[in-house]
Amino acid sequence: MSQVRDGHFGARRRTTERGNSRLNFLIVIVVIAAVAYAGYQYVPVAYQASQLKVFMQDTVNNAVITDKDARWADDQLRRNLTSYGAPPDARINVANSAGRIEAHVEYTVPVPLLVTTYEYKFDHTVRSNNLLPGGGG
Repeated sequence: MSQVRDGHFGARRRTTERGNSRLNFLIVIVVIAAVAYAGYQYVPVAYQASQLKVFMQDTVNNAVITDKDARWADDQLRRNLTSYGAPPDARINVANSAGRIEAHVEYTVPVPLLVTTYEYKFDHTVRSNNLLPGGGG
């Protein structure tokens, strides 16, 4: 049996493998960049929404502690809503319910991604804690 030896086979193989490595590297970089961009767009919206949830809870609790009514809590939420990235047309409903103050906020924020736009939907309800010995609220 005779074996055919190609002196350039090793050089061609290394060049092809190097080309495949470059392509794989570029694909990985593009995927990482896309994920980073999506995170850059989404994380601030989600963080502000989580902060709004805390603010909502604090507002209804403060209303009960300071013996304020639901109108006061509604006014506080409306004044501070845009500070938490919510659009001005967000739906807010604050009412007395079973001796407590209950607040509900709902809105949608578009989050631009590379290919599409994600609709971040915020829909959260908080209820004041029973903080005072007499039942509060």
